[in-house]
Amino acid sequence: MKVKYSYLEEQFKDHKEIFNRLDKLIQSGDYTLGKPVQEFEQKFAGLIGTKYAIGVNSGTDALFLSLKAIGVGQGDEVITVPNTFIATVGAIMATGARPVFVDVTDEFTINPELIEHTITKNTKAIMPVHYAGHPADMSDIMDIAKRYELPVIEDSCQAISAAIDGQCVGTFGLTGGFSLHPLKNLNVWGDGGIIVTNSEEILDRLLLLRNHGLKNRDEVDTFGYNSRLDSLQAVVGNYLINDMHTITETRIKWANKLDSALAGLKNFVTIPKRRPNKRYVYHLYIIIVKKRDELLSYLIKNEIEAKIHYPMPLHLQPAAAHLGYKKGDFPVTESQCSSMLTLPVHQHLGEKQIDYMIEKITKFYR
Repeated sequence: MKVKYSYLEEQFKDHKEIFNRLDKLIQSGDYTLGKPVQEFEQKFAGLIGTKYAIGVNSGTDALFLSLKAIGVGQGDEVITVPNTFIATVGAIMATGARPVFVDVTDEFTINPELIEHTITKNTKAIMPVHYAGHPADMSDIMDIAKRYELPVIEDSCQAISAAIDGQCVGTFGLTGGFSLHPLKNLNVWGDGGIIVTNSEEILDRLLLLRNHGLKNRDEVDTFGYNSRLDSLQAVVGNYLINDMHTITETRIKWANKLDSALAGLKNFVTIPKRRPNKRYVYHLYIIIVKKRDELLSYLIKNEIEAKIHYPMPLHLQPAAAHLGYKKGDFPVTESQCSSMLTLPVHQHLGEKQIDYMIEKITKFYR
């Protein structure tokens, strides 16, 4: 591919420094909840702007444990969106609760105007998704949550350092869950996740839940889970977190260049609204296009590794059939799923590659 979607080969091409750090880890034997984990948690809390960060096994577990920490369980309902990755809904289902879907806006995030009519006596939380690195409208969401006394668990898995008026997503609600999956903006060498919070009570609960419920070596306060961030992964995270500014700013630069160039194709390409008070971090650069499938085939043929995130919304997936939703229930989500396209904008691309994408998309439509 001339323009690759994955950048992991380039990102870890010079891995000697990481190997040197891993060598020290091996000599220490500090494999489980070791000093690298504590260091990474402190750095991550500083990056996002919270008092606490808790390293866990995955972004999915970051959401699941957040829900368990507030007591979500069998018979409860959690409000979220149907256009997210399966992990959002999988985390809700794993607690025994039922996901209740709300349609999205043209910015791909939950429509606050549609939330209230889905709230019932069984609603236990609202879980907005900062999809693709697009911040949801947290001011409106928090107003609704306050009115109904509902906790907000932010799915920030695709949105590390995205912000609204300078405040990072993940810090508006009670907790924010982040993913460190290899293709996230800040990533490790496998699965990993982290939860942020400003609540000491929630911190204490999460520290128990991620480590079997162990108060200490011999006392178990509650039945918990084995969901610790490995020291090995924290070593990788500590290495990369120092590059977050460069990673994020490069993605923003390429996204802005694409926005500017593709704006000239307004009869064929729709660029999502970019609000000046929001910082978009472009885990995914998504546009709405006409003749989507034909364009996708054309780009791949021309060695541009475009993707679709995601072609089938969750309410229409076979696994969700028992929830009773049907086609037409969430028209905005369904329309977007049939016309959205993801282009690479990662930090290891060069200007010539961005120009090449612009050239090919323009040629396709003209």
